[in-house]
Amino acid sequence: MKDIIEGFLKFHSDAFPERADLFKNLATQQNPRTLFISCSDSRLVPELVTQREPGGLFVIRNAGNIVPSYGPEPGGVSASVEYAVTALQVTDVVICGHSDCGAMTAIANCTCMDHMPAVGSWLKYADSARVVNESITHLNDSERIASMVRENVIAQIENIKTHPSVRLAIREGRLALHGWVYDIETGSIDALDGSSNHFVSLAEHTEVRAYPI
Repeated sequence: MKDIIEGFLKFHSDAFPERADLFKNLATQQNPRTLFISCSDSRLVPELVTQREPGGLFVIRNAGNIVPSYGPEPGGVSASVEYAVTALQVTDVVICGHSDCGAMTAIANCTCMDHMPAVGSWLKYADSARVVNESITHLNDSERIASMVRENVIAQIENIKTHPSVRLAIREGRLALHGWVYDIETGSIDALDGSSNHFVSLAEHTEVRAYPI
């Protein structure tokens, strides 16, 4: 913890004063335009990748960037999605997977989760992606994992569309969904093109989105 505390002290003495006006404004309000749903992996930092200051993103992070379909007993992810879309009125939702994802690797490799039952249960929300990925033949190990990462992003886009707040916002034309895959080694992002259901370079196709098309 020593390095964490030292980091806070440096933030408090250097970074915070440089942004004093920003934090003063944020003290009583927030107005993020984007809900960013990503994996908990320490190598993916949404604010760094998107170069957003505090207050710029409303972030949900969990193992596998998963959004359970809406159900009779909605959990924390569902509540956070609803708050972002209904209360904060975000205009965009990004679901961002990443390369070398441990959660997707475990699914792709059919890893036994008996020693981590909570993780195993959580990853069942990616079952639709697993089934699709298993139907794709002639992939080597690394290709199978990369494919699983992409299929999971597609599956979670479909899952979030089952949420009433999201469906209403899309119907009213005030919300767009984006599916991204971040490459840790290169810093590049591939984005889901909803018109073709294929991933393309975000740097080359900046207007692409997953839904509505």
